[in-house]
Amino acid sequence: MLAGFRIRLACAFAMLAPLGLHVQQATANEFVCRPSTLSRDAADLAASWSKSSAPLRILAIGSSSTEGIGASGKDKTYPAQLSRLLRTGLSGRPVEMVNAGIGGETAPQTLSRLKAALAEERYDLVIWQVGTNDAVTGGDLGTFRNLVADGIAASKQAGTRLVILDPQFYPGIKETARYRAYVDAIAEVARAQAVPVLSRYQAMLGWYQRDADGFMAALAGDRFHMSDAGYGCLAQDIARSLLGDKPAVTLTASAR
Repeated sequence: MLAGFRIRLACAFAMLAPLGLHVQQATANEFVCRPSTLSRDAADLAASWSKSSAPLRILAIGSSSTEGIGASGKDKTYPAQLSRLLRTGLSGRPVEMVNAGIGGETAPQTLSRLKAALAEERYDLVIWQVGTNDAVTGGDLGTFRNLVADGIAASKQAGTRLVILDPQFYPGIKETARYRAYVDAIAEVARAQAVPVLSRYQAMLGWYQRDADGFMAALAGDRFHMSDAGYGCLAQDIARSLLGDKPAVTLTASAR
């Protein structure tokens, strides 16, 4: 639970608002999620997805941000909130979202599970959240780059569309240069393979630069993981990236 956080939804997540929405003004110690797009390289998915009524199968795999550590319930994780947004954005098409997040994992562990999942099941999309724990603990950056490339290759071999969700930004990053090097490595490897990166790091850095005090309501009590509001904003921005800027909601959350 997120004791001390009072979450107020200015709009229901499942609503699709016009792109010219009214942006609610934040008061002191409030976080307002303004609609943004994490990547424009995955917007072509919407066209293909709209041609079918079969359930859309998505695998969200990664560590604690995917599992939803910091959320008040499973329905508040980013995969759960994203599933609802996509269902609405695709006019009710069923969405089967598999949450394969395991907190504390690093890239080698998640990569092993990713390969197994691709061998066992068919998915229309994989969202691979990777890099945070590797960046925090350090290690050989070259090895990490090879792991990311290996995951991309495995997805292509399976014929499964892949997007990568990079590490979160949080104010307590201790070795900023090292942490950012992992963020940049993901972007470089993915760009070379024409794989979209959902840049959570840049988005959250923008939230912080816009309102450092209000930003704290997007984080859980440990000031590292995301809160319900943070996951909700992330889900909104991923949905916009996948559906071509359609879902536009405003979320306000009070900080402690």
